[in-house]
This record gives sequence, C-alpha cells and structure tokens, in this order.
Amino acid sequence: MVANFNPFPLSRSTFMQFDKYIILAFLLALLVALPIISLIFMALASDFTSLKHIVTSILPRASLTTIILLFGVGILTALIGSITAWLVSFFAFPMRKFFSWALILPLAVPTYISAYGFVEFFSFTGPVQTLIRNIFGFSSPREYWFFEIRSLGGAIIVLSLVLYPYVYLLVRALFIIQGRVAIEAGEVLGAAKEKIFIKILIPLARPALALGVILVMMEAINDIGAMEYLGVKTLTLSIFSVWINQGDFAGAAQIALILLFIVLLLILVEQFARRRQKFSEVGKSTYHAQFNLYKISGIKKWLASLICLLPILSGFGIPFIILGNYALKSLRNGIDIRLFNATLTSVSLALMAAILTVIFAIFLTYAVRIKPTKIMKFLARLASIGYAIPGTIIALGIFIPLANFDNFLDFYMRNWFGISSGLLITGSGLTLIYAYIVRFMAIAEGTISSSLQKISYNLDEAASLYGRGRFATFREIIFPLLRPAIASAALLVFIDTLKELSATIMLRPFGIETLSIYIHDLASRGRIEQASTASILIILVGIVPLIFLSRTIIKKVE
Repeated sequence: MVANFNPFPLSRSTFMQFDKYIILAFLLALLVALPIISLIFMALASDFTSLKHIVTSILPRASLTTIILLFGVGILTALIGSITAWLVSFFAFPMRKFFSWALILPLAVPTYISAYGFVEFFSFTGPVQTLIRNIFGFSSPREYWFFEIRSLGGAIIVLSLVLYPYVYLLVRALFIIQGRVAIEAGEVLGAAKEKIFIKILIPLARPALALGVILVMMEAINDIGAMEYLGVKTLTLSIFSVWINQGDFAGAAQIALILLFIVLLLILVEQFARRRQKFSEVGKSTYHAQFNLYKISGIKKWLASLICLLPILSGFGIPFIILGNYALKSLRNGIDIRLFNATLTSVSLALMAAILTVIFAIFLTYAVRIKPTKIMKFLARLASIGYAIPGTIIALGIFIPLANFDNFLDFYMRNWFGISSGLLITGSGLTLIYAYIVRFMAIAEGTISSSLQKISYNLDEAASLYGRGRFATFREIIFPLLRPAIASAALLVFIDTLKELSATIMLRPFGIETLSIYIHDLASRGRIEQASTASILIILVGIVPLIFLSRTIIKKVE
C-alpha cells in the first residue's frame, strides 16, 4: 500500500508555520479592513446632531444625482463598449487591427484630467463654439444655444468616454472565446447577422457586459476631481465637502456609510455576474479555431471605422490634444520648480506604495498556495476589497484612527520624556502610502495570483523531495517564474498611485504635494494652462504600459 505523498508533512514546527501564515494574513486583512471598521464606529458612535441637516438638505439631491450618474454612465459605456467589441471581433474593415488595441487608450486619461480637457474644448473660447460663431456669425453666447458640459449630462459623457474600455475588453474577450462558435451555430440554422447579434450574442455577452458595467460604476462612484470641476454634487463629493469645508467628521462618516451600502450592492451584483459567467462558459478550447471575419464593403466599412474612431478621438484625443497644446505653450516659459518637486514626491510615494503592495500581495498569494483553506482564501479576499471602496471612504476611515494614535503617542511622549512626537504618521507621507496599499492591493494580488495559479504544484513537490523548505522553494523556483507578473503588478500600482486623487486630496499632509494635487490645485483656480504639463505627464506615463497590456490581452484571445 502506497502512502499518499505530502510535500510538506505536518509536524509541530509546520503547524506553527501554518499558524504564523494565518496570523500574518489576518493582520494584513485587518489592516485593509480597518478604514471600514473605524468608519462604521465613527458614524454610529456620533450623537447624530447633524444627521437631520444631512438627511433633509444633502442626501436627497446627492443620492439622486449619484444614481442618475451611475445609470447614465452604465448605459452609455455598455453601448460604446459592446458595439465596438462586436465590430472588431467579427467584421473586417479599414484599420480594424489598430482599433482592436487603440480602443483601450482612454484608460490612460484620469477622469479629472479628461474633465479639464472637455471643458476647455467645449467652452465659449474653445474650438467648437468658436467654429459655430465663425460659421453663423454669432457674436454672443446669448444668440445661440449650446450644450453645457459642466452639468450632470456632461459628467455622464466625460466619464463614459474614459471608462468604456472596461466593458470593451470584457465583452471582446467573451465574443472571441465563445461568440465565434455561437455565430457558426446561428449560421447553420440560417439566421441573419442582425438576428444573430440580437438573439445570440447579446444574451451570451450579458455576464461580461454586467461585470464591465459594474466596474465602470465603481470607478464613477470613486471620482471626486471630475465631479467637483463639472459642478456635479454626488455622494462622494458630499463626503469631501462635509469633512473638509464643514469639519463634520461624523456627518461625513454617515454619508460614507450610505455610499458604502451602494458599493456593497454593486459588489454583490458583480459577484452574481461572475457566477453567471462561469455557467455560460462553453467550448473554451474552441476559440483558437480559424474564424473568417465578415467582410463589409461600401459605406458600411467606413461607417464601422468611424464608429470605432469616435470613442478614441473623444475619450483620448480631446484631452490629449487640448492639454498637449497648452503644455507646449507652457514649456516655453521653462519648467516650474513646483512641478518638479511634485513629480519627485509622486514618484517617491508611488514607488514605495508599489513595493510594499507587491510584497504584501506576494505573501497573500503564496500563503493561499501553501495553505488553501477557506479561512486563508477569505482573508486574501478581504485584503483585496479596497479597490471596490471609493478613495474618500478609505481616506475618512484611515484618518481618524491614525490621528488618534498620533495624539495618543504625542501625549505620552510629552508626559514621559518631555518631548513632542508631533503628527508622526498623519503629518508625513505614511498615511498616503497606507491608503494606496489599501486601495490597490486588489490589483497586485489579482495580477500575481493569476500567474501563480499557472505554476504547477509539481515544482513544490519536487523541491520538497530535494529538501527545500517553503522559503527556499519560493526564492529559487517560484519567484523567478513570477518576475514578469510581479513587475506588471508593481507597474500597475505605480501608475494608479500617480493618478489617484480622491484619497490623496483628503489625506495629504501640509507641505506634501503630488502631481494629482498640483493639477487639482491649479485647475480649481482656473489655471488649466499651467496644469497641462503635469496632466500630459501623467497621461504619457500611463500610455506605454497600457498599450503593452492591451496588445498582450488581444494576443491571448486572438
């Protein structure tokens, strides 16, 4: 009788190691969950004196605005993302290969930077209204009607043109993996192209479409810079206003709880969509089969190219061209020393956040690999929930406990040693790094976990036979294989940290200025020209890895 092979036999020392892994994973999960826990306690422990004012004057309008924004952005991104994915997946038309990866470019533009570009483009002195006045001879804005971009409708358009790639990528991947088989089945039954799209492809893409829309809504609900600039008061902006402008922490926490409830509903819908997606997977191995694209001719092929070109020109082209033009003019006056310092600060914070986040993510993913219990998987899932939580909620939940700790430490340092420690954490960049780790842990964990799952467990077993422990196995075998995924995870966290505004604007200590804060400060004072150089810098930093990742995704599914 052959005994079952166990690469890591249980012993007292091994059991203690298991305990250490669980304890460390629990502490890491607690570190991520702390902002939510403190937020709940802060909201419920208050005397609710400001709740009446919030319920009567803030919540109704802000809640309705938020709901309309989410539904508007969801519908528009679903239309843009699904139609463009359908065209590039099944039809041959001019520049199709270019569009297949270029349609993801708007993701390189942060929503607040996109808002600055759109306002300049559609303003009275912008190119659109200037052209209208030149054509029709108008001399005053009172002589004609023009769409107001600084409105709820304008916010829906701006966010949709930047965030639709989430839907595009998911729906396109599903179309290529499953849609081509479904089309062939529909053709065998004699169905027309339009009927196949309506009756087969749309129901097939529903789980991926729902998942993409939920991701878009989570990004929209997190936005604060674009909403503030466009004058749209959502729940997220209300939290910022109540906290910063009115100094009402309890009131801000109570609004945040309502926003958190909406986010949890979105997460539940996202989980349901993922579950539906699992049941809809058919014939995964068939997506590599040869598929002949439908050839369209005449005006239809140019119409298809135009449909794919418009989202790229709007979501990426407008902010890049407008702000790029301003940046070229601004650079003639030299580089602002304040911009140089802000860039240095942003790079330093982003680098530290990326390194720490990746280290924590590596530990979590490897801990789940060597101990794939339900509790370990739950802790890893809990530690990755921060990306779904708006940055304003994370900032509010982080600031209060850390500020209390700073005051506690300063009190005892004064009493015991006669010295003041000051604001040791909240007065430095540590608070920001903490917020970035909580916010972007999911990105690093997801990237590394997906690659780690592809590494065979046979390598662990072979290493164990040669007397290698877990750390040696990871250092000598697993880590070298994970280097590309680790580099990608670090790069993604680095870029997202550079762009992050919501948590940064609420937690930044006095004297610390990042690129996003530099841009926001100038834009809030109407100095878009001066903010343009930093805006273009952020776009350029994000565009190269984005193109690389988009090309990689397309190669994997085609």
